[in-house]
Amino acid sequence: MSDTLHLIDASIYVFRAWHSMPREFFDTDGAPVNAVHGFTRFLCDFLERVQPTHVAVAFDESLTSSFRNAIYPAYKANRELPPDELKVQFAYCKRVAAALGLCVLGDAQYEADDLIGSALTVARGHGMRGVIVSADKDFGQLVGADVEQWDFSRDVRWDAHGVKQRLGVRPDQVIDYLALTGDAIDNIPGVPGVGPKTAAQLLANFDSLDALYARVEEVPYLRLRGAAQTCTRLKEHRAQAMLSRTLASIVLDAPVPGQPALLARAAGDTGALDDLLETLRFGPLTRKRCRDLLLV
Repeated sequence: MSDTLHLIDASIYVFRAWHSMPREFFDTDGAPVNAVHGFTRFLCDFLERVQPTHVAVAFDESLTSSFRNAIYPAYKANRELPPDELKVQFAYCKRVAAALGLCVLGDAQYEADDLIGSALTVARGHGMRGVIVSADKDFGQLVGADVEQWDFSRDVRWDAHGVKQRLGVRPDQVIDYLALTGDAIDNIPGVPGVGPKTAAQLLANFDSLDALYARVEEVPYLRLRGAAQTCTRLKEHRAQAMLSRTLASIVLDAPVPGQPALLARAAGDTGALDDLLETLRFGPLTRKRCRDLLLV
């Protein structure tokens, strides 16, 4: 496994734990820590199963300060910010990951997706494979011959062919696909009225967003339901499509460690881990699992 870098999209697993774990876990101060318990169990499951040599855990710290907000203030404006108690739990999750010897990534301007894409670029530059541990479709743009995506919770993996099966487009077309469809979760507008099926059909015909707009007058003649109306919408919302492409593009040069050695799994911090386990009031089984995962 020494030639593989695993990149964990932390937020999806923290939020999943937040929603699924019962609200019966509290730290020594009485603050809720159910998400921390769930996330720690996920990390234990992952590390026990994979035993990775290189792994990074990326957290979102740019919920309101991403460079994308400067480009488009409405970006993710539809999302509710995490309550204060969950913000505290996110901080705990970062500390747990670091204490276990994992490389923790976070940045005020760049999102977890950008940090994962940039760390992946570093790994690829040194001949390493990459495994993105997330179910997020946006990562399809990074999948390739040496990169696969893994929905750990469902234990489903996919490569470039899998991206095509899921979205109807190649990995190199995913950004243009999102530029057309938009993304309601992230409040990326796209082109109104252009859904996933239409976007996939357009890219099958024209290959790229730029080629589509260069030959947009051909759209009404396609065997496409509502082709004439689609052409009109494409023309009316060209600027919006280009903006959406920028918003959907994962950055590949965000500030991350520049050498694979800095992304390697470290020995961990026994003292910090024991203090955390005590503060978080973990049970004996999880405490033992965590301690057993520290590298000697």
